[in-house]
This record gives sequence, structure tokens and C-alpha cells, in this order.
Amino acid sequence: MLSTPLHSPHTQDHDGRSAPRKLAVMTSGGDSAGMNAAVRAVVKMGLYRGCETFVIREGWAGLVNGNTAPPKERRPAARDAGDYIDPEGEAFCTTYGEGELLKEGAGEGAGEEGLRGRYVVRVGWDDVRGWMDIGGTLIGTARCAEFREREGRLKATETLISHGIDALVVVGGDGSLTGADRLRAEWGSLVEELEKTGRITSQQRKTHQHLTITGLVGSIDNDMALTDLTIGAPTALHRICEAVDSISSTASSHSRAFVVEVMGRHCGWLAVMAGIATGADFIFIPERPPQTDNWESEMCGVLQQHRSMGKRKTIVIVAEGALDRNLNPIKPAYVADILTNRLGLDTRVTTLGHVQRGGKPCAFDRVLATLQGVEAVEAVLEATPQTPSYMIGMKENKITRTSLMEAVEATQGVAKAIEERKFDEALALRDPEFAEGLEAFDYSTYIGDERKLPPKEQLRVAIVHVGAPAGGMNAATRMAARFCLARGHTPIAVHNGFTGLLEGNVRELSWLQVDNWTARGGSELGTNRVLPDTDIGAVASAFQKHNFDAILLVGGYEAFSALSIMEKARSNYPAFQIPMVHLPATISNNVPLTEFSVGSDTSLNALVDACDAIKQSASASRNRVFVVETQGGKCGYLATMGALASGAVIVYTPEVGINLDLLQKDVQFLKRRFALDVKGKSEGRLIIRNEASSSVYTTDHITRVLKEEGAPLFDSRSANLGHTLQGGTPSPLDRARASRLAIRCIKFLEQHSTSRQAAASAASAAVITIQGSAVKFASIPEVEAAADPKNRRAKSAWWMPLRALSEILGGRRSLATGGHHVVG
Repeated sequence: MLSTPLHSPHTQDHDGRSAPRKLAVMTSGGDSAGMNAAVRAVVKMGLYRGCETFVIREGWAGLVNGNTAPPKERRPAARDAGDYIDPEGEAFCTTYGEGELLKEGAGEGAGEEGLRGRYVVRVGWDDVRGWMDIGGTLIGTARCAEFREREGRLKATETLISHGIDALVVVGGDGSLTGADRLRAEWGSLVEELEKTGRITSQQRKTHQHLTITGLVGSIDNDMALTDLTIGAPTALHRICEAVDSISSTASSHSRAFVVEVMGRHCGWLAVMAGIATGADFIFIPERPPQTDNWESEMCGVLQQHRSMGKRKTIVIVAEGALDRNLNPIKPAYVADILTNRLGLDTRVTTLGHVQRGGKPCAFDRVLATLQGVEAVEAVLEATPQTPSYMIGMKENKITRTSLMEAVEATQGVAKAIEERKFDEALALRDPEFAEGLEAFDYSTYIGDERKLPPKEQLRVAIVHVGAPAGGMNAATRMAARFCLARGHTPIAVHNGFTGLLEGNVRELSWLQVDNWTARGGSELGTNRVLPDTDIGAVASAFQKHNFDAILLVGGYEAFSALSIMEKARSNYPAFQIPMVHLPATISNNVPLTEFSVGSDTSLNALVDACDAIKQSASASRNRVFVVETQGGKCGYLATMGALASGAVIVYTPEVGINLDLLQKDVQFLKRRFALDVKGKSEGRLIIRNEASSSVYTTDHITRVLKEEGAPLFDSRSANLGHTLQGGTPSPLDRARASRLAIRCIKFLEQHSTSRQAAASAASAAVITIQGSAVKFASIPEVEAAADPKNRRAKSAWWMPLRALSEILGGRRSLATGGHHVVG
């Protein structure tokens, strides 16, 4: 994405001269957290690419209504900063005056300062500042029945042409994107009709023969096909899990049952992922109804088993579109009556409703919306009249472009399959993660003998945590233990890592013992950085003593090192001739080859929450820069992604480092940036520094330099987040990802299990990794080849170009006179 050469995004005006592309962005349909981040990214990247940028207020209704009031473009003057005024001068317009009205929700105010009667609004760089952490959509969204009629689309076309807009980015659901594609398909005939009826000139028709449209999917249901995640879905999942976590404590206290209704009219993604992440007992979703017509007895049988195991609480999650096999709705109140009357449970119903839509976006939604917004601008600038309208999506960790209508048709195919009771087909149209999530939930709640392997194939599986704690370690252990028990294996907890193993701190895990672990942070088993080579012979002896048939290592770079040490010792110690697998779990996300480690999302959310609070303080003080220090060792992932998600203007990482020349350029950039602020309305700004970026230019040193050199334009403070980034409740994405990967790991151990007399193959020791759009097991030589052992990180990583992007969106690369932010 960032390797694309800079375009010259210009069209020809009526005099044949080069004119900048005019790019508009709008939000439509239901609101979702992250829409504002997407709008911000489109506007800023559009400006960086040389476009004129506009926002369309109130979705399609805004285009249909057009501007009935005259434009009031205003460019408030920057403060008098003498030599610090940017040399580009007028080429960099920070604001056209309406950004504050949009942010404060005052756009509909009447009078000189309001936006009433104006739906197409030109915006500058600072008009979208501070939007990243605000939920919903600041530019409004509305249903528009008139747009469904041709006359409505004629009005929308006329509005776009009257403003010279030739490219449109639409953020919305499948209905909104269907409307967008229809507008483009009809564009030629609409323009021709407008000319014939005298509503546009012949020159306007020639200039606007084509309209480029790109779609971003904003939907909390995650119901769009051909993409793994939609903007807003991760945040909605956060809201659900926060609520169910809270409900769980009171349910356990009173030994109650709770039936929780979540959104999801045609898609059960929220219910499935919430079921995994919160440890629910039963779920109802549209794509997979209960297996029998007598689903009431089916549900009661499962819940009764859980109660007989000793559970004090019962949680049932119902998607709002849940159906039985005969397409009859399954309603929470009816489920509650069944639990009360058949099982005698004290049952309550909680409908979360629009709570799921609200609130500030989580870190993942901010990053997702930003990356997709940037890609949308790239797609617009690369488009030709023959290029299809694209939907910007994501597969695992790769931003993708897909034919918009293919995605819409596949999405509508799910609803059609459900209506025709072709439930297997409906499931097949969902992404692979959905099916794996269902499997994970099924195994997490299963009690019985039907899925057990033959006795000779049953294993004693050791589970060890190695390295620093990370959110999701416990969720991975819980799912590994539950899957093992369902398959007839014996899950064995090794407490306190290899030190605990040598001390004999080993015990079998039960189904009930791990029940509440999914929402717990840290490491319930205990973890440390001690490696098996502290006494390799004693470790091998302990393997023999406890009769381990396989081992699952959960941790960061230390866990990989432990795996490598034991694999290399196989020839000398037969006890290590067993399958071994490493599940990466570290806040640093520094395990080579894998693009995500369990715990990195939790830590990123902790960092972003802290930065939001710090930025409030910085903004309240107006002219203040905060230098925020993060953990991460010698891997800059957390700092880079934190900068992208929090809107930091500068980021320092170990991979690039810091030198005196770079620091001088950053000081000059900050002076220019504060000089361009409207007087009295400066924004506090963040710099994020990884703890190991430089041994000389420390956080305190940088802070003091900025404070000295920045006066009188700005002040400087520092904040060290330290170990706060390791703790806290695991994020829902980390819980779900940990559960999904844990099952894959145990399946790997099953696949490579051998008799003790047979030597284990080299392929039987591996690291589970997320690479691009696939989950793969990487051998030790593969991981070692990608590793930088001195710095305990990968030689290269997918996220490294995002550092440049964070500085582009922060203005660093638009305003810096010293060129790109790179240490030579």
C-alpha cells in the first residue's frame, strides 16, 4: 500500500489546465465506531496526495438535498509565529473553518456559524483532527428513500457535478454500498439526462463523464462477505464482552442464569465471538440453528451438564436474528422461561441494544478504519473508467480490494440461504474464522465421550507459560484444556514455567477449574524467563517423570527459544522426542514470521486508552507536547501501532533509532505545526517513544530538549506507561484469537504424535503463525532464518511501513523541511 509511487491526482479543467482531483467521503446506513477514523484517514491521505477534499453530511440524503445555502469557506489565519510559518504557505491549508462545528455537533445550528442547508463541505487538515477517538459519525448518516428513486439519484449526480467532485468514498453497510454501485452504473445516463434537461452544461458533461467510487464497510454486525472484519464490529464486541463480564460476576454470586441478546440480524459473528470471549454456555445464531426441532431440550441438556460439573452461573447469548430450523424466531424471553420452568434457574434477561453501537472505537477499529481509508484513496487514484467499484476489506492481516458488487451479492446470498434453510451454504459463505470460531465455542462447552480419540491415541499434554505475561494466555490455556478433555487427552499445567517443572509444580487441569480464565489477564499458571538449558538434563528427566506425550508453550520470544533448545537436544534426550508447539503470546509482538501475537491487541488498547487520556491533558493545556514511553523491548510494533491508533505525530522505534539530526528536524516540524494552529485553538500533540529506541536520547532527554527549543510556541511533558501495558482484562480479539489458535495447536500435536520408540520428525516442533491471509505452522529453521537474535525480533515485519503512514497522517511528512523521517 505505502510502496505505491506518489500519483499526480489531477484532472483537466475546461481550459485544459491541470486541476486537482476532488474527493468526497460520506457515511451512510447504521453508524459504527471507527467511521470517524475512516473519514479522517480519507481526508488526510487525500490532501497528502494533492486532492481537494469534501465531506458529505447526512449520507445519501445530503447528496440528494445538495447545498441550499451559499458556501462560507473560511480560512482562519495561523498565529503570528515569525520565522516558523511553513514555507509552503497557502499550499497547506489547515482548516476551512467548519471542522469545529462538525466535531461539536453544532452543524445544524442556524445563523452565520451554522451549516444548515449545507451538506457538501470542503475540509482541510485540521478540520478532522481529534476525530479518531470519537464514536459514531460526526458527519451524520440518514436513511434516504428518495435516493432509491431515479430522480433522487439525478439530484445526487447534480450535486456532485456542481461541486466538481469526481471521486466518492462511501462508508456504510451493504445497502449503502449497493446504492453507491448503482449510482456509478447509471452515471453516464444520469449525466446525459441532466444535460438534456438543462441542469448541467455540455462542458460539465464532458468533464464529468466518469465517477470513481470506493466502499468501506461500516457495520457492527460484521455481516459483509469477502472480508474478515468490518469497521465497528471489534468495538461492538468490546461493548458486549464488557457487559457480559460484568453480568457474569453477579450471575455467579447468586447462581443465576442470564439470557443476553446481542445484535446480528443476519449474522451471528458477535454472538459467536462473544460466546468464546466470555465463556458463555450456549449461543443462538441465524446461520446455524439448533440441530433438532426440540431445541429446548437440546439446550437444557447442555446447561444441565455444566451445572452438574459445578458451575454456579449460566450465560446464554442470543443474536437478534436467531432462528430455529423451521425459521421461527428464538426470543430471549422464551429462552428465559425455559430455563426457569425446566431447570428451575433464577433467570434474568438483558438486551444490550444500541449500547453496542456507542462509545469510542477500540484500537483495532481505529487501525482498521485508518488503513482501509488510506487504501480507499489509493484505489480512487489508481482507478480507470474500466476499473470496477472496489470494496476495501481485510483477510487475516492483509488489506484487500474486492469487487464491491461481488461482496454485496455474496452477503445477500447468506440471507437467501438462511431463508431457504440451506444453513451449511450460509456458513460456507462466511469467512474461515467464523467456522473456526463456532468450532472453538462448541469444544469450549462440550462435555461427553463421543469426540474422544481411541485410548492409544490419547496424550498427556503439558502446557507451559514462558516469558512475560500477556493478555490472552489464560484464554489459550482454557481452550487447550477444554479441547484436550473433549478429545480424551490429559491437560497438564506446569506452574511457574521451567522453574516450576523442576520443582514439581505440575497438576492436571479439570473442566471446571479453567472455566473463568478467559477474561483473566496475566498468567494463571505463572510465568518467567527461565529457559530449559538452565538444566537441560533435569528438564528432560521431569518430562519422563510426568510422562509428557506433547507440550504446548505459550509465550513470546523466550518460548520460541525454549522450543528451539529442546528440539536441538532431541538426539541426546529421548524425552524430547515428542511433538512440541509454540503459541506466540507477547505484548511486544516480536516473534518472527507471525504477524500477530496473543496479547498484543490487549496491550495496544491499554496504550491507546492511556494516550487518549494524556491527549486530553495536552489539549486542555493547548500548547503542550507529551512524549509517551511504551514497552516493547527492541521491537517497535507497539509504539508504531499505538501512534497510528492514537494520532501521534512522531514515533520513535528501535528499528530506526534516534540521532541528533533527526531530533533537530522534529523540533522544527513541531514549531511549524504549532505555528499553523489557529490562535487559541492549538491541539495537544503526542510523540510515542519505544523504551529501547536510543540509550542516549531518552524520554526525559527528548522532553527537556522540546521544552527548551519549543518555547514560546509549546511546552513539553513526559509519561512512562511501564508495566501497565502488560496487565488488565484481555481484549475480546485476543481471547478469541487465543482460543482459535489453541485448538489448532492441539490438533498439530495430535497429528505429529508418535510412539515413544519412534524418533520425532523435525516437522513435529513448530510455531503457529499468522502470515498474510493464512494461519501456518512454521518450522524452527524457518523462524530462525527470519529472526534477528541479537535484538530478539524479526529481521523485517509487515507493520514497519506503517510508521511512515502514522507520520504522514500526523503531518510530519507534509511539513518537515528535512524530508522523510529516516535515520540514515
